[in-house]
Amino acid sequence: MFGLGASELLIILVIIVVIFGVGRLPEIGGALGKGIKNFRRAADSQEEIDDKKE
Repeated sequence: MFGLGASELLIILVIIVVIFGVGRLPEIGGALGKGIKNFRRAADSQEEIDDKKE
């Protein structure tokens, strides 16, 4: 996954917990999930539009 090892991911997670706190992690995760879902939906819609143009 992007060339990151387990130790790098653990350090990133610790930094995120320190910055945002444990209480906000579910909120951040939900927002990130919604963002990825919307991005995929928009990308799929764009592919459908491109297919119709051809």
